[in-house]
Amino acid sequence: MKCRWYYIVLFCLVAPWCVVQAALGESLYVTDQDKEIYEHYVHSMESETGKPLDELMIRTALYFLRTPYVAATLEKEPEGLVVNLREMDCTTFAENVLALARTVRSGDTTFENFCRNLQEIRYREGTISDYTDRLHYMTDWIYVNEQKGVVRDMGKEIGGTVYPLQLFFISTHPDSYTALKSHPDLVRKMADKEKEINARTCYYIPEEQIPELEHSLKNGDMICFTTRIGGLDVTHVGIVYKEGGKTTFMHASSTAKEVIVNPEPVYEYVKGLQNTTGILVARPV
Repeated sequence: MKCRWYYIVLFCLVAPWCVVQAALGESLYVTDQDKEIYEHYVHSMESETGKPLDELMIRTALYFLRTPYVAATLEKEPEGLVVNLREMDCTTFAENVLALARTVRSGDTTFENFCRNLQEIRYREGTISDYTDRLHYMTDWIYVNEQKGVVRDMGKEIGGTVYPLQLFFISTHPDSYTALKSHPDLVRKMADKEKEINARTCYYIPEEQIPELEHSLKNGDMICFTTRIGGLDVTHVGIVYKEGGKTTFMHASSTAKEVIVNPEPVYEYVKGLQNTTGILVARPV
């Protein structure tokens, strides 16, 4: 144990990330700047705690507009909870917004409680042992978080159709993932999880059905854009935002390089992307 802490302290001295032992027992990657952003956010939300979760989702998402888009912020070794409020990709933006909104709604706005909420929604069992514990596929993310009572899968209820799952991308491209390189045991674990996910029944809203069903989308809903790219389920994630009679969404945009309110309605956005086939819908509860 003494040796382990020596290397953790050494890492803190030479890297911009500070690695500490989290209250839940795993490694926590966070910087002082992230904590400052969190405290400022909590202060800005002091009068919002009694509001419904959907309103808190929108208020929180708007708070992070203009946050820089940066990919692969979670790829740290050893695997641990990454708290990065300075820069986000589409998935970490949605996860951060949900965890922050749930933290405010709970009334316990300590940083430790936020970390617990974030870890609970990002990891399959809420605990971290290796890379495969993280919910990498959004169909799996929605399924697991519905089991936990964090979101409700709205695909079938809204009127969607079955979305055939054929996930294999991560396990067949191990060299694309730092944590899987030279770790065939983790590749096998990931392949087993993909098979487990593929055996489930999932519902989505196909592109052509979005105009007739988008009235069922609500502010704060998480939408995941399904793809025809082999081995994947979705390629992008956003948060529904209705303004001026238009149903659009907020997201961390790789094109705009920051968090934005998308200028196009959901349907127009989907229609304009060659490989996008529709949307999954998860409603925070």
